[in-house]
Amino acid sequence: MAKIFNVTGPCIPEKHYMADITERIGQIRKMIEAGAYFTINCARQYGKTTTLTALEKGLSEEYLVINLDFQDLGSASYQDENTFSLSFLALFLQEMERHTADEMPGMAEIMKKMRNTAENSAREFCLLSLFMLLRDVCAYSAKKVVLMIDEVDSTSNNQVFLDFLAQLRSYYLKRDTKGIAVFQSVILAGVYDIKNLKRKLRPEADRRTNSPWNIAADFDVDMSLSQKGIIGMLNEYEADHQTGMDTSRIAELLYEYTSGYPYLVSRLCKLMDEKIGGADESTKKNAWTKAGFLEAVRMLLMENNMLFESLTGKLADYPELERMLKELLFFGKPISYNPTNQVTGLAIMFGFVKNQDGRVIPANRIFDTLLYNHFLSMDELESSGLYTASLLDKNLFIHDGHLDMRRILEKFVLHFHDLYGNQKETFLEEEGRRYFLLYLRPIINGTGNYYIEARTRSLGRTDIIVDYRGEQFVIETKIWRGNEYHTRGEQQITEYLEDYGLRTGYMLSFCFNQKKQIGVKEINVNGKCLIEAVV
Repeated sequence: MAKIFNVTGPCIPEKHYMADITERIGQIRKMIEAGAYFTINCARQYGKTTTLTALEKGLSEEYLVINLDFQDLGSASYQDENTFSLSFLALFLQEMERHTADEMPGMAEIMKKMRNTAENSAREFCLLSLFMLLRDVCAYSAKKVVLMIDEVDSTSNNQVFLDFLAQLRSYYLKRDTKGIAVFQSVILAGVYDIKNLKRKLRPEADRRTNSPWNIAADFDVDMSLSQKGIIGMLNEYEADHQTGMDTSRIAELLYEYTSGYPYLVSRLCKLMDEKIGGADESTKKNAWTKAGFLEAVRMLLMENNMLFESLTGKLADYPELERMLKELLFFGKPISYNPTNQVTGLAIMFGFVKNQDGRVIPANRIFDTLLYNHFLSMDELESSGLYTASLLDKNLFIHDGHLDMRRILEKFVLHFHDLYGNQKETFLEEEGRRYFLLYLRPIINGTGNYYIEARTRSLGRTDIIVDYRGEQFVIETKIWRGNEYHTRGEQQITEYLEDYGLRTGYMLSFCFNQKKQIGVKEINVNGKCLIEAVV
């Protein structure tokens, strides 16, 4: 059976095109060999399960790997200590049977005892009883035992689970001080950072808490896909299909837009392969081009997939997170990374942003645009006169399949001046760029996309890159701060045009000078054509 790009469940090398994660597995293996207990915390669909699956395969000759998934435990499993202990035992026993552990010397009697306990649902069975059995497994196993638990945070706010973590911690501490046989390594995988869960030590009135998982080693392994890894995956695909693609260039685009987010990389590849390329091998050649890639980006951002639903759902759950992201995206507010700041911690944990040299920046272009679209569609501005005008004007800007950006700026200047020309400077400084995106979005929606150039987000100006049917447009939006500042802006945008291989660029200035001249003009700077609009 031919390989495919997979976006559901773990990736299997024999079935799916996937980046080589050998180096990642090697780094994790070193932690296991050192006896580390640790957590793998990544955003949704970031390759955790794929990593655990590959890790189990790589460890199987040397270790007895018990790979559990807490999604297999229903909510009823957490109702009390006895129920949880029996449920966990049943899962654990099932894994041991999968590995035919009862064929190991000394293990048959232990597994018989485990089966008897699980089948009889002993009411006196508790966490202490469970861990005594687990201790015996570790003591009598011919191989060192590694415990891996995926989706460990599915019910992580439950007290029984916190007590379970506390038992793991207790046995970990006793392995050296009292020589008790325990797991060689324990790996907990999920979105939420289990290390920061708190356990009550005293009654509710006492606020003192500690972590039941403060033994966890730091996990510094990069779970994102590298550009080199993406190239390897595309080379394998190319060997099978001979599309003639430039694998290095397509890998570069994939990394630029996704920053190596595994699901996004695989989904874009799947769209190019199956939706744009189709079943006919002869049509796949055009799919694996820059134009085909940009079309895949457009299709992805029009989807309502589970990852996007999860992300936008978090904004409703955490209003403070939504406020912070709006400040970052629309107003260019510089946000310094602070590990003790809970809001930025949430944003990083869920995958919205990342820490780059002490600054909080959007995690990737796809999420950046997703958030802009989400905020604009929910915004009260959507019911404004400007949005209505855009819907009425949208057919004026497409000529023979090409987008007329100059005409867009001309109409925006007129509508904005009519509707908001008398607003105060503070209004414009916070809202101007957002109003332009609000006007632009319905014009290109369904056919094109845009993203914000990261290099200019916090520099008093914003470069918007618009992709429309394979053509790109660079629009700089900024606040007017005098002729000298404006001239520097003209020089800077010509440099960006050179980077993008474009001759024409666009500037939109929000000016507070009462004597300003609104309108659009064309000038030549360093051999580049600049279309400048002032409102």
